Amino acid sequence: MADDVERLRQLVDVVRRLRSPKGCPWDREQTHASLRATMLEEAYEVLEAIDEQSMPKLREELGDVLLQVLMQSDIAAEAGDFTLGDVADAVREKLVRRHPHVFGDTAVSGSDEVVRNWEALKAAEYGRQSALDGVQRSLPALQWAWSLQRRAANVGFDWPSVDGALDKVSEELEEVRDALTVEAREGEFGDLLFSLVNVARKLGMNPEDALRSATGRFEARFRIMEQKAKAEGRDLKDLPIEELDQYWEAAKRNG
Repeated sequence: MADDVERLRQLVDVVRRLRSPKGCPWDREQTHASLRATMLEEAYEVLEAIDEQSMPKLREELGDVLLQVLMQSDIAAEAGDFTLGDVADAVREKLVRRHPHVFGDTAVSGSDEVVRNWEALKAAEYGRQSALDGVQRSLPALQWAWSLQRRAANVGFDWPSVDGALDKVSEELEEVRDALTVEAREGEFGDLLFSLVNVARKLGMNPEDALRSATGRFEARFRIMEQKAKAEGRDLKDLPIEELDQYWEAAKRNG
């Protein structure tokens, strides 16, 4: 532990030197706002490393996220707003406060009750008036829907089982088929996606993760199709759908 703390201190020193008058011009020019997109990009790269189950890549990408935290903290410290120590204090105090079953005398029956208690403590801390308060609209759409549904479920607004959610998917799919205008189709399609998020939640899955995984499989298989067609002197865009389907099935068998 002492070794880890020392290595973190050395990294903090490097960041502060980069931001110093004798440091890097680019680093000195950065602001909270200018680093916003980079923070988001680095977070997604962490997700990609997790999806790939690559520990070397995860180590690197977590370092990039840590760098963003240190940069943002140093910018704030220079402005007199807060320091890295203040950031550490805030999260430490929050963890202790929201884990009374660990640092206090509260008893819990399992992880589900831990989550309910966590949400109740957050609501009290922030003076929230709605069970949905605190869910960020800036989240990716699937994640936003999943988070809102979880909050609603915490107060009992939920299907008793996945069967109800699956029935709702069938209902929404029919409404997509029956929609007569572009506007109506878009609305019904949105309802269909929202109902599918409910199914994922009831099955214990995060729909954002499920879609990322499916998209990754599609990309890998499509690239296999392209490579096989190219090796045979053919171009996918020139092939009928029946032959494209054959290439697709072959790609699925290969991964």
